[in-house]
Amino acid sequence: MNYSIQKIAPFDTYPVRHLVLRFGKPIETCHFNGDDLLTTHHFGYYLNGTLVGVISLFEIGNDHFSKQKSYQIRGMAVLSSHQKQGIGEALVQKAEDFCLSQNATLIWFNARTSAVGFYEKMGYVTIGSEFEITDVGPHFLMYKAVTKK
Repeated sequence: MNYSIQKIAPFDTYPVRHLVLRFGKPIETCHFNGDDLLTTHHFGYYLNGTLVGVISLFEIGNDHFSKQKSYQIRGMAVLSSHQKQGIGEALVQKAEDFCLSQNATLIWFNARTSAVGFYEKMGYVTIGSEFEITDVGPHFLMYKAVTKK
């Protein structure tokens, strides 16, 4: 199988975000505030020329962490037919490598409770209690310091 991870435009994330994260909701809900900023970066995982996974990185801090250059992962999604095949891990690794190239020191995000185990396997830890994101569901704040290996 032939695969690649490429930088993509914000709107290219919508079909995968829609099927995985916003199923049954209007496609407009796939646009996130900040998607179009020059400091936001989107990556797509292509398998045999078909986009099957996406991840977005927003350069933004979080009050839970000291002032440092950090990125928030948002819209991380892999089509259900391609989950549990290493695609999500590859996208997160690409995000970590990109953050290192930008001299960032921290990655954080709001993980769906159902995805916490996936991220824990990659070295991310939860902070605080579970919380609800309206119209999306229960989440945990997760983070990881990014350092050169």
